Amino acid sequence: MKPLLNFLEKIEPDKKKSPFLHTLFDGFHTFLFAPKSVTKGGVHVRDGMDLKRTMIMVVLAMQLCYVFGTYNIGHQHFVALGEYTGFLEGFHLKLAHGLIKLLPIFIVAHVVGLGIEFWYAAKKGHPIEEGFLVSGALIPLLMPPDLPLWMLAVAVAFAVIIGKEAFGGTGMNILNIALLARVFVFFAYPTEISGDEVWISNIVKEGTEFYGGAYGMGHSIFDTIFGWMGLDTFSAVEAGQKVADTYSGATPLALAKSGGWGAVTEVYSTSQMFWGSIPGSIGETSKPFILIGAAILLITGIASWRIMLSMFIGAALTAMMLNGFAPSADSFLAVPWWGQFYMGSFFFAMAFMATDPVTAASTNTGKWIYGFMIGFVGMVVRVLNPAYPEGWMLAILFMNVFAPLIDHYVLEANMKKRLARA
Repeated sequence: MKPLLNFLEKIEPDKKKSPFLHTLFDGFHTFLFAPKSVTKGGVHVRDGMDLKRTMIMVVLAMQLCYVFGTYNIGHQHFVALGEYTGFLEGFHLKLAHGLIKLLPIFIVAHVVGLGIEFWYAAKKGHPIEEGFLVSGALIPLLMPPDLPLWMLAVAVAFAVIIGKEAFGGTGMNILNIALLARVFVFFAYPTEISGDEVWISNIVKEGTEFYGGAYGMGHSIFDTIFGWMGLDTFSAVEAGQKVADTYSGATPLALAKSGGWGAVTEVYSTSQMFWGSIPGSIGETSKPFILIGAAILLITGIASWRIMLSMFIGAALTAMMLNGFAPSADSFLAVPWWGQFYMGSFFFAMAFMATDPVTAASTNTGKWIYGFMIGFVGMVVRVLNPAYPEGWMLAILFMNVFAPLIDHYVLEANMKKRLARA
């Protein structure tokens, strides 16, 4: 690696003459090599885990969610059409369809977000900030598979410019950037991110009926490859095929909203909900893979176990409390507390959103309060809000705003205790 390092140092652009080129070079250089500078002083820890390495570790923790989410896009599409209904049937077609849908979302999110980051870095004359590595990886996992790309681009631009750069860049934002992009889509274009049909890709509505949409150029390219390999192709699936009468694109949360836990288990088994072969946002459905990612973040010390545990406790206790107000067994209020964790995006929000070190509380006591309140507020919004059967996005953004205040009062209390002892 020494020859490569020497070569890069020789071709480094001049910072004053070419600020934008130098910004691009610095981003690539620090991606390959840890910075030369380290913290000074005997009480500091010195190692190779700089900010960029930390962000990359978070992105790596999401990769199983990406793999499963990609496949589940294709699985839900074919199940809706009544084709290849077994989970592993038509494996190559489901994976290819998922890639065709996910890759454009991933590319647009990164091109827009990183483009804005690069522009601001060049204008301010400082190195590229690594914060968008995580936000850019999270945003595709939070979206439905057929979200129009121009809406995604507007949402990402809004989140990065208004949510981060307006506050000073990475480390200065008070709201989670990925959630800000999602909440922008939710309030600006609600029909594109709510309802039953948005979670199933390549399905079109005609009147009151749903049909499979036409396949595009990406599918044709894969058909050529699959034809060479002697595998089934997309062309074998009838264009405009009506969605199977037995199929419901409703998410477990939507079913619970209308008919309680019984309505959910009539359509989905607890095993399906746990493993994730259900409709939903791209990255939120598979609990085991999310929990593996959470374990990676805990082992590496990047995420706080206090926030995760207190959020779980807050959500569980709130669900138990709401059970006591249930008017009937088919009410959403009557869903058992453990059933709430099978549905929706609780674990994804807990692992990758609530633990964001920039927007979360910083003190240990504050983390307990912050996590518990997310669990409480999120469960209340999920169960009692008639328009939105999920609550973690709004709860986390709400508590992001209060995190500095929580830390302030925790520090004030600690100082008063020390002064009393003195």
